[in-house]
This record gives sequence, structure tokens and C-alpha cells, in this order.
Amino acid sequence: MAQSWVNSAERIGVDLHLELSRSGSRRGALTGALRDAVRSGRLAPGTRLPPYRALAADLGVARNTVADAYAELVAEGWLTARQGSGTRVAERARPPEPSGGPASPRTAVPVRSRGPVHDLRQGAPDASAFPRAAWATAYRRALNAAPVAAFGPGDPQGRIELRTALTEYLARSRGVRAEPGRIVICSGFAHALRLLYGEKVLRGPLAVEEYGLGFHRELLAGAGVRTIPLPVDEHGALVGELGALGAGVRGVLLTPAHQFPTGGPLHAERRAAVVDWARRRDGLVMEDDYDGEFRYDRKPVGAVQGLDPERVVYVGSVSKSLSPALRLGWMVLPEHLVAEVVAAKGEREGWASALDQLALAEFLSSGAYDRHVRRMRQRYRGRRDLLVAALAERAPWVRVSGIAAGLHAVLRVPSGRERDVVEAARGRGISVDGLAEFRHPGVRGEREGGVVVRGEDGVVVGYAAAAERAYGVAVEALCGVLERCGGSDGGRR
Repeated sequence: MAQSWVNSAERIGVDLHLELSRSGSRRGALTGALRDAVRSGRLAPGTRLPPYRALAADLGVARNTVADAYAELVAEGWLTARQGSGTRVAERARPPEPSGGPASPRTAVPVRSRGPVHDLRQGAPDASAFPRAAWATAYRRALNAAPVAAFGPGDPQGRIELRTALTEYLARSRGVRAEPGRIVICSGFAHALRLLYGEKVLRGPLAVEEYGLGFHRELLAGAGVRTIPLPVDEHGALVGELGALGAGVRGVLLTPAHQFPTGGPLHAERRAAVVDWARRRDGLVMEDDYDGEFRYDRKPVGAVQGLDPERVVYVGSVSKSLSPALRLGWMVLPEHLVAEVVAAKGEREGWASALDQLALAEFLSSGAYDRHVRRMRQRYRGRRDLLVAALAERAPWVRVSGIAAGLHAVLRVPSGRERDVVEAARGRGISVDGLAEFRHPGVRGEREGGVVVRGEDGVVVGYAAAAERAYGVAVEALCGVLERCGGSDGGRR
């Protein structure tokens, strides 16, 4: 096989490698090489091919040879040709089916598996609402103003510009007592756990809320950390039970602004009590402020960290407010932990893009972040209200809780019905989760009193992830499932 690089990048922006057979006609060899390149995926759908003259010059063949090869592949459906836009790989390029049978394995085009039809996942924002124009403006300004050092190896603690902007924002919006020297940039809460417990900055067993993300528990278990479930009710974690866990437990992980996933904020008395416990035990509180920006029917709940910055590790990110794709988060640390965490991060961990950090700093400082959060707060409030109204009309036997803040609701269903509802919903292409999926495996039995009891059935429904135009349809589909699942138990609670 003769090999040739088509170096037409200056004219069309691509380099193209083709292998032309020495035997047979040049037209046949070129047609076959292009067909193989498309079929194998080396030439992706939409790729613009070189003009006739450019490709002919690069390969040393006649212009008509290229024109004839292109024309043949257009006729076969591999390429498309339009006046003014040149010749491109067809968006749905596929080989013609041979007569008498299906396509061979070599020529079969893989089909992507479909995800859920109706996206009611918890924990995800509306990706279609990402503020592209405002972010592009912030990024452009940050890039133009970036110091030379921003293009170097970087600082494992994070760019000072972002840490400074976060200091002002967190103090103003969340009541966090911070300074740039106490902030370490990370990619989110899981990254913070890996740095603190995976790198052995912190050790020992950790009390966690009895409902929470299994991924976090698994991450801690992988680091050799034993987790002990702490009961929750409508006022958040029952932190008064920490004292009964023994002197060996000196850490607790909480979601005090909006307990995940049950939805209650940590009561003011309990907030003070957990800080007092940490002081007495010489311990630490891990505060996961995962969606504190989104509140609807209550006053803002300040960070527990504001009560004692030396006893609380405060962690936040833009995963819910902007996008998880940015992978930008922050830890506000007690002063005595900063050096050790930065050292662990510098030795073993990748760093967030300096330019992304500078862009977020500009986004915060310019007020664009506040404007975006306010806009999304109104959008999500409307979606929550639509969900609650639809459930009241179509499935009145369902009790909705945890809706004063956040991006999800918990639908309380009669005992023993959770799995039926979840499976029926998923069977209809609706992505929801059962409350049991978030329950700590160490939870056993039931407890009297409080709204949330161990083992209570519920379905966790997100109202943020779906695009605006798709959300109403998703809610209708969910209500249809609940109507069918209600049956003769429609009035039972």
C-alpha cells in the first residue's frame, strides 16, 4: 500500500492520511481509501474533505480522479456535497445493505444506547440553562488579563484570584468566615474526601447521616474509614446522639443547609450543639453545602462553619449552580489543616485548570454568578410548584417533603410501595431513585417519632435536570405511573 498525508490544513483545517493501493486504478484506490476512512470512523460525520484541486495536488493524481471518487461516495451515501459548503462526510454515513441479508459486522454502524426518556434525576442542574454567553465573556476577560504564571505548572492550593473572590462571595451569601489562605480549590466534595481521608490527613471512624450518597460512603470505606449512621428527622441529623458513639468518633459529615436527600435543614440548636461536640472532642465537622444557593420558602440558612472556623471543614462547588463539567469546588479549612492538605494535593492530585479558575473568579466578581443563581432559583421554584400541583391533583395519596430548598423532592409513598413505584417509573423511561438507595447499610429497624423514620418508603425526584421544554412532559409521565401504582391504596399514608 502506498501511503500519503493530505496536507491541506492551510486551506480546510484538516490533515488526512490515506493509504492508496498500488494495484488497480487510482480512482478505485482513492474511492476505497476514503470509504474505509469513513467506515472506520477516522473521518467523523460532518468532516469537510479537501477540495478536488487540493487533494489531487497532495496525492499526485488528476483532479478528475478526485471528483469521480467523491461523486461515487456521494451516490453511495458516504459523503454529501452542497454548493458553498464543500464535500463532507454524511451525518448518518452508513454502508449500503447488501442484497439478500443484513450488513456484515464490519460495515454495521453501532447505535448508541438510549438513556432515560424522562430525566428526573436528583443532583443534576439543567444543562441547557448553562450561561454560555456570560461564561464566555468571563473567560475571555480572564484570558486577556491572565498573568504569565497562569500558563505554568500552577499552585496546588488554587489561583489566588479565585480564592479571593470566593472569600467575599461565601462571606456575603453563606456566612462563611474565610480568608484566601484558608481556601483550597478542589473539584468537589468527593475530591475533598479523598484529600482529607484518602491521604490520611484525617483518620478514625466518621459519623454520617443515615441517608446520604452511597458513593461517598464507598469512597470512605475504600480509604479504610468506618462510617457510623446518625439518625435524621425533619430537623436534620440528631447530633445529640454523637455523644453515645464513644470517644473514638471525632468527626461527623453533615449536609446542614438541606439534608440529602430528605430535605430538612439542621435546626439552629443542633447546629450549635454539633460545634460544641466538636470542641469537646477535639473533633471536626465536615459540612457539605451542595445546593445551598437554591432556597424558595425559607430564609437563607448560614453555614455551620461560621460558628467556629477551626472546627468545621466547609466544602462547596459549582456542580449544582453552574455545571458539574467545570469540576470546580473549594474547601474552607481550619488553619492547622491547610499546609497538609495542600501538600497532599500537590504530591498526588491533578489541579483544576488555571484558566477555568480565573474565569470563575471573574464570573463571581462581576456579579454574573449572582444573576445566574437568581434566575435559576426562579426557574427551579416554578418547576417545583408545577410538580407539587400535579401530584396534588393526580396522586393525592403521595406526601411531598423536602421542597423548601434544593433541586429535588421526596415523594412519601405507603409502606412497601417504594420498589413498585421506582420500577414502574423506570419501566416508562423515567429516571428516579428510591429512598432506600440512599440509606446507610448499617441502619436497622425503625424508630418512633419524627417525620423521617428508618425504613420509610419514598421516591427521590429531581426537578432541575430536564430541559425546560421536556420537564412538563416528564411530570405528566410520572403522575401517570403514580396513578397506576396508587390503586386501591390511594388514600393510605
